[in-house]
Amino acid sequence: MKQVKPELNIFTENIFEEWQPDEKDIIEKTKRILEFYIETLYDKSCLYEKEFNTITLDIVLCNSEKTHEYNRDYRGKDYPADIITFAIFADDENSFIFDGEINLGEIVIALDKVIEGVNRDVSLSKNKEQELYFLISHGLMHLLGFDHQSEEEYNFVMGKQREALECINYDQI
Repeated sequence: MKQVKPELNIFTENIFEEWQPDEKDIIEKTKRILEFYIETLYDKSCLYEKEFNTITLDIVLCNSEKTHEYNRDYRGKDYPADIITFAIFADDENSFIFDGEINLGEIVIALDKVIEGVNRDVSLSKNKEQELYFLISHGLMHLLGFDHQSEEEYNFVMGKQREALECINYDQI
């Protein structure tokens, strides 16, 4: 049975003082990206054949010191990352649905790494907002259970991300 448009609860927290992107805009665009993924990838995602009416996730905007701490403490990797995802529902076979709600997990993005990456590689022709939404769309793929350990998986994830970003007029951001 295919799910019909669940309620989407997306919460944001920005603890990075140097850049305060519009959190309402982040929530709205993240909802549109997630709706696209649910519509096109439902039967391949961790949501498949689950009964739910609400999906919840968190987006934390921070600095690379925080992602370095998370990477070290939770992943055993001693370096900062631009994005870390904690896919609560997809990664835990004992995940449960409580009162029809699925908590997909958390996307953590280091905004200083976003700014640094855009400034370092100007040949990409991206601005920091575009890079932010690229990372959010990537994080959503992970929260839905998609990985990119092989070249084939990587190409699939990147292809779907490009399609998803079209629904938020990515090129116009």
